[in-house]
Amino acid sequence: MSIETLSRRYASALADVVQKTGETETVKSELKQWVEMMVSSNELREAFSSPAIAHLSKEAVLEKLIAKTSPSKTTANFLRVLLKNGRISVVAAFSEKFEAVLEERAGIITAKITSARELGEGEKSGLKSSIEKMTGMKVKLEFDTDEDLIGGVVTRIGSTVYDGSVKTQLENLKQQLVNG
Repeated sequence: MSIETLSRRYASALADVVQKTGETETVKSELKQWVEMMVSSNELREAFSSPAIAHLSKEAVLEKLIAKTSPSKTTANFLRVLLKNGRISVVAAFSEKFEAVLEERAGIITAKITSARELGEGEKSGLKSSIEKMTGMKVKLEFDTDEDLIGGVVTRIGSTVYDGSVKTQLENLKQQLVNG
């Protein structure tokens, strides 16, 4: 099973729990702290992902870390489940998907906009309102630049890509000319 599928399952289950208990922001913040801790420590990542280290030793390390950081009961239990299922080394993927699931449930989508140049504030707000009208949802925008696009923008919403770049238009025109 792919990490994408697994992270969606775990994230959805965790989102169900925190929405019932009202701990959404607490757990989101605590998971970010755990991700930072895992990213900043090679030794910790290797210890949790190494099959050479006994599971009981990993549990002992996790319990010491939980005692030091004092996360909420929900976060602590989630981390224990990840460890039990051999997934704690990829807590970053679960945390990221957890935030995405919460946003999705709140009616917010993320659109990734790639343009050939830096966009002005007027262009950004115009894109945002267009995407909100198109999707009927609130939109959180992420921007990137790629000079190879020549001009225009490429918008990715989930797995759907809207390509309005000059580069693609030129490639399409080339194909039309070649194919007659």
